Amino acid sequence: MSKKITDRITWVGKTDWELKKFHGDEFTTVSGSTYNSYLIRDEKIALIDTAWLPYDKEFVSNLKEEIDLSKINYVIALHGEIDHSGALIELMNQMPKNTPIYCTANGVKSIKGQYHKDWNFQVVKTGDTLKLGETTLTFIEAPMLHWPDTMFAYLSKENVLFSSDGFGQHFASEHLYADQVDQDKLYKEAIKYYANILAPFGMIAIKKINEVLAMNLPINMICPSHGLIWRENPTQIVKKYLEWAGNYQENQITILYDTMWNDTRKMAEAIAKGIQNKDKEVTIKLMNTAKDDKTDVLTEVFKSKMILVGSPTVNNGYLHSIAGILEMIKGMKLKNKKAVAFGSYGWSGEAVKQITEYLKIAGFDVVNEGIRCMWTPDKQLEKELIGFGEKLV
Repeated sequence: MSKKITDRITWVGKTDWELKKFHGDEFTTVSGSTYNSYLIRDEKIALIDTAWLPYDKEFVSNLKEEIDLSKINYVIALHGEIDHSGALIELMNQMPKNTPIYCTANGVKSIKGQYHKDWNFQVVKTGDTLKLGETTLTFIEAPMLHWPDTMFAYLSKENVLFSSDGFGQHFASEHLYADQVDQDKLYKEAIKYYANILAPFGMIAIKKINEVLAMNLPINMICPSHGLIWRENPTQIVKKYLEWAGNYQENQITILYDTMWNDTRKMAEAIAKGIQNKDKEVTIKLMNTAKDDKTDVLTEVFKSKMILVGSPTVNNGYLHSIAGILEMIKGMKLKNKKAVAFGSYGWSGEAVKQITEYLKIAGFDVVNEGIRCMWTPDKQLEKELIGFGEKLV
């Protein structure tokens, strides 16, 4: 069902209430998501993005109820990833031949590489414009936010920034605008989206945001490709991105662990008690990497000023859930965060040293060589672990 945004702009996307996983099984979308597509009507008519492939026929069918496809003059592909471009084949098969698709040079490579179609691509770069009538679209390349082909588009007169994956959230709602929903839930989904998708590109985000701000464009709305539209104080999310991209941390310590017979869990809880003894204000999160959702784990790591990572030693190494989450954390390219390792063992005990080395590779400031426990912690070792936590503070 289409939804009118302004007299010229109509939302013609898809709300996916059922979506629970994204990027394969990497990202958990407990709140569903949307695939936002926007129809701009002026003397010329432009369509910005489409929808994910499973909804291609539904998308095109709904679009045909909104407008005669032959009247669409331009298709704008802000980003070639399949959740944005998946309906292109179905759409282009029903559009007039040679309808132009405007995208970046990398966008051509991406779309051709996925769909193997030689459509009428029109390559644009930052500063290029497309006059629709009274309004004009200005294109702004945004490579690595979060793919090399990504770009933004700004519509004059309406003062709307179409921001692709920037400023989005995986958030399905009966509403269209960010100010219409629970703000705590919105913030949670927005920071989770940033942490899991855009965090590795923080410095690029700062540079691009400052570049856009330097253009002094009036912005009435920010329309992302996923989730809700920012219309009330729309630059609030821009300010958040500048904050999140600036080596962000909260007063939080997150303890990640996996455990076989609960010895490493007991270590985690004792260390947490020590931290709490010394600092009543700090937020402490304990997360079992084999049981907690990895999307949530990465979000909490992103928010933290320090993380602790613990595993028993198994086959001269650490458990696979720890290995997996460490690899994902390394990919986030986080800065200005401290870390330490801990773990239990029965005979060899290499895991703590190995985790310590990996944390260094991942860019953390490792504060000490960590702490190990042979077999199950007794009362004496529990006191040592509590003291270890106190010293960390």
